[in-house]
This record gives sequence, C-alpha cells and structure tokens, in this order.
Amino acid sequence: MADRQEIIGAFYGRADEDGRLKRSLHGRLEYATTMAYIHRFADSRSRVLEVGAGTGRYSVALAKEGMRVTAVELVESNLAILRERSRGLENLVSCQGDAVDLGGFADHTFDVTLLLGPMYHLYEPDEVNRAIDEAIRVTKPGGVILTAFISVYAIMYANYLRGNWAFGQRENFTDDYRVRHFQEQLFTGYDVAEFERLFAGKPVSWITTAGVDGILEPMEDCPDFSIRDEDFDAFAAWYLHFAEKRELLGNASHLLYICRKN
Repeated sequence: MADRQEIIGAFYGRADEDGRLKRSLHGRLEYATTMAYIHRFADSRSRVLEVGAGTGRYSVALAKEGMRVTAVELVESNLAILRERSRGLENLVSCQGDAVDLGGFADHTFDVTLLLGPMYHLYEPDEVNRAIDEAIRVTKPGGVILTAFISVYAIMYANYLRGNWAFGQRENFTDDYRVRHFQEQLFTGYDVAEFERLFAGKPVSWITTAGVDGILEPMEDCPDFSIRDEDFDAFAAWYLHFAEKRELLGNASHLLYICRKN
C-alpha cells in the first residue's frame, strides 16, 4: 500500500492545482476570499510561513507585496514550479517539508502561519494533531494561524449527486453517519464543528471560521450556471460579507479556521 506522501505526490504530479485557482470560478473565489483574510492579519512587515505552499500561488503574491515569506511544500514537482516562479524574490525562501514536522524552524518565529492544504491530506489523529501543534509552535505569541479544511458535505454535493450517492456515503460516513477519515480518500472532509474541536485545549484563541468559495464548485457543473467576468468582483465582495455565516459554512467546499496564538 502506498504511503501518504506517495499518494499525494502522485496526485499533484498530474493535477493542475495552480490552474484551478485561476481557471474555475470557485477557484478564483477561493483565492480572492483567502487573500482577503490573509490581508486582515498580515502586511508588508509580516514574516509569513506557508506550509503546503503548492506551486506558490499565495507565497509568491505575498512576497511581491513585500512580506518575508517562507514556503514549505511536500511535493517535489510543485516545489520546482514554486522555485521557478519565485526566482529573483530575495524575500521568499522555499524548502521541501511536511506539515507534521517543522523541526527546521524555531519556536515563535512567524507572525502569520498558513496551512492552506495539508489538512486535506492528513487522516490519522496523531498526524492531524502534530500538524496543528507544529503550526502553533512556530507562530509568535499573538500571531495568527489560518488553517484550511474541506467540508464533508460539500464533498458529497460536488461529487456524489451523479447516480453514485451510495458509494460516496460509504466513502465518507460510517453506518451511523459519523465522518470517516482514511488516506485512500485522498481528500478528507470534516464537519465544521468537528474540525473546530481539533483546536480545543490548544494554546490558541478562535477568531472565526469562514467559507472561502461558497456553493460554487457543484454549481459550476450546472449547464445554465453563469457569472460574467464583469460581475465577478461584485459577487466576490458580496460573498466575503457573508463568508462567516454559520448557516452557510457546510456548503462551502473550502473553509478557513482562523485563530490567534495565546
């Protein structure tokens, strides 16, 4: 059986993750909303760590704004693209690494820590907790951690309403409707309250939980779905105003849990 790193590397070796954030409307909304939240807590003076930096979509943009950025990426093919895109940016350094072990970084180093992908692919409780604990450890007291996760309900809506519901239900829920997590899923989803409980008892204070792309991912498959380019900015601004409404969170494919280190 392949291990987690092999499964993730194989997937991202053939996936166009960077293109998704530019090409699809839900990807564009995810990027715009996530950047808006990053800018609430980071400015040009900030020292930022992005763990699971992918091809550098966020890290490169933040470095171009003047932030001192450290990008950590597990997948070699993604890291190669990131390094090519960041060529000449002296305030961006990158390295290969795993969210569960940030031992190369000292305690209390970063003003803002971003976990914008690793939690999608961590399945064992000990690894989930190690990733959270490591992000907290390397963040300065008073610093902010933004952790992305996926709604299990959005996974169901986006992928299993095509005559394959029973398979998706077995894949993501037990017989008594508890959420399942195992590495062959590739992407694992959470109930919002379930994910928030992961931080209980840790030395952080919750700021907010926000959806970053709403219900757009399943909607884009509808043949009559359309948001004109000239309307997108207005739609994104409208969505950001409601991104934290609790009654809407489970519909979003991607969410942010945002907390401050005590």
